[in-house]
Amino acid sequence: MPDHLADLGVRLGDKGGELRVWSASATAMELCLFDAKDPSWVAKTIPMAKGDGDVWSASSKLLVPGARYSIRASGPTTPGHAFDPSLHLIDPYARGLARTSSGDWRGYVQEPDTFDWGNSVKPRIGMDHTVLYEAHAKGISKLNPDVPEELRGTYAGLAHESTIAYLKDLGVTTVELLPVHQFVSEQRLIKQGLVNYWGYNTLNFFTPHAAYASKEAQFGGTGAVLREFKGMVKLLHEAGLEVVLDVVYNHTAEEGLGGPTTSLRGLDNKNYYRQTPDGAYVDVTGCGNSVNTATPAAQRLILDSLRYWANDVRIDGFRFDLAATLGRDENNEFQPEHPLLLAIRDDPQLSDTKIIAEPWDVGMGGWQVGQFPGGAQNRGWSEWNDGYRDRMRDFWLTDIGAARATGSAPNGIGSLARRLAGSAHVFSQERGPMASVNFITAHDGFTMADLTAYNEKHNLGNGEKNRDGTDNNHSFNYGAEGPTDDESILEARCKAMRNLLGTLLLSAGIPMLTAGDEFGRTQRGNNNAYNQDGELTWLPWEHDDWQDDLLEVTRQLIQLRRENPALRPVRYGKWGETVPSATQMDWYNKQGLSMEPKDWDSPEERTLQYLAASTPEFEEFNRILLIVHGLEDDVTVTLPEHEGVTSYTLLWDSAVEDATESMEEHGPGSELVVAGASMQLFRAH
Repeated sequence: MPDHLADLGVRLGDKGGELRVWSASATAMELCLFDAKDPSWVAKTIPMAKGDGDVWSASSKLLVPGARYSIRASGPTTPGHAFDPSLHLIDPYARGLARTSSGDWRGYVQEPDTFDWGNSVKPRIGMDHTVLYEAHAKGISKLNPDVPEELRGTYAGLAHESTIAYLKDLGVTTVELLPVHQFVSEQRLIKQGLVNYWGYNTLNFFTPHAAYASKEAQFGGTGAVLREFKGMVKLLHEAGLEVVLDVVYNHTAEEGLGGPTTSLRGLDNKNYYRQTPDGAYVDVTGCGNSVNTATPAAQRLILDSLRYWANDVRIDGFRFDLAATLGRDENNEFQPEHPLLLAIRDDPQLSDTKIIAEPWDVGMGGWQVGQFPGGAQNRGWSEWNDGYRDRMRDFWLTDIGAARATGSAPNGIGSLARRLAGSAHVFSQERGPMASVNFITAHDGFTMADLTAYNEKHNLGNGEKNRDGTDNNHSFNYGAEGPTDDESILEARCKAMRNLLGTLLLSAGIPMLTAGDEFGRTQRGNNNAYNQDGELTWLPWEHDDWQDDLLEVTRQLIQLRRENPALRPVRYGKWGETVPSATQMDWYNKQGLSMEPKDWDSPEERTLQYLAASTPEFEEFNRILLIVHGLEDDVTVTLPEHEGVTSYTLLWDSAVEDATESMEEHGPGSELVVAGASMQLFRAH
């Protein structure tokens, strides 16, 4: 069958180029070409002809690299349509965007790809070895004094040798960038004099955000911004670091009806956006509109964008914002076997990419954690595990606060243990622990330091009278709201951060670290800093002594994870079977005896010993013992006696600020004191 949706956008030939645009509802379309010196002046218009598959096309010898162009479309005025033939619309497949002096957008024809990748290749890091580092492309280097000033806050700044050296020294494997598709600020923010800093308001799915490029690239002519972006990817790859993009395909910057019409709405509103029969938008994203992925054209637009970034730009993977929206059918109901979700998983052109879902949206039935399609050889979807986030915060923070207030913690240790071992109660046996992206924090919410310093959000600076942002933070301030000079509170907060980092980096699943948490970055209690583009959100490079100590702890934990495969199983184990690349788990209480129901569930028994042995497939045999103690009083623990174990070597203790000199030996059956609210990791021999 002919593929009518192939080669949309501009394709260059010997005699100029051809533009192909999909619209099932338009009655007329024209290509507008602008004067080379004045992008506001239409130099030529060319009627577009409708062909098979509702694809409109036009050719011109003037469609050459650098040519600025737009589309004007006419069509029905009945409910559900939004045609306005006076508007200049962006080609959804435009590979380049430029702005006029009046602020309008024009597509431009991108130059042929001649970028020299040299010997750079995708690192292709296995999921079990992956440590994600969620960062902002601007914020990560904006304050870095070792980056030349003109490159700070740019793609080139992220790829600067000092930034790369920091990431390599930390030990993370994969940089996950907040949105870098070209985006704009919402109309509401513009009126308030604020900006969208995070970037979840996409204008176009094929172009990098120009403001994150250096000034030299921004004014460097056709292709300069894209070259800087590719140069960033190249240098990160040469350093062995992967690049994952946070992509926003669930909605666009056209907002709700009455918002700016820049592209999809003006081309075919009825088919590109979810709506009711009377033309009202079905908004399951909370952003004004929802892309209608029940239509083949919208599905193909997303797939083609992913293919472009994965192949032409050599991106290593994608984190899909509000991914539940992508899996909704024509009735707006989520379907785990949705054609788009399966196509993203199975597309040969995406076979070497990581695919990660934020598995929810704000519509009915929007929480879909554990429901995304799996696949063979871990080629299925991985998902952000918010249950992991909340339970770990509760165990180390709110439960401790409740115990101080009432004398008893509200929860036992069982909920933590299930998630520590890979969340098998959430993800199917076939998907395994690599389906779970574990995180304590993300860009959205408190930083890790703020989790330990604030009981309430402090968002007045966002301009919404502190109404925005969640009130359900699962945080505990340890007795003072915000900054304090009380040494006992500061010590408790630091230990809590070490516990949270230890839990994250020693759990089965894929850990995601939020940039700055490794050294205790604060946003002063702001848990929704989406419109704060300044030092509040930029990564600080000047640290206090305690922050350097915490940074060293994070380095050590990442190294311990790398060196101990028992901490990062690929598959769930099965009782009575030896499953390759799984972990054989044995659970003991503080007496060194097998856990009983009361040990799991009792708020008075918040201590466990987790003995995990790898079942080797590609690495050497490894066995670890992790002790977790979730009460603030010290406890005496008897190390378990287990067949084949003759000694335990202490590798890390969260109660100690500097645990680099641990390496103490202990025998099975020996007793040791574990400090209140702390963790200890041993290698079992």
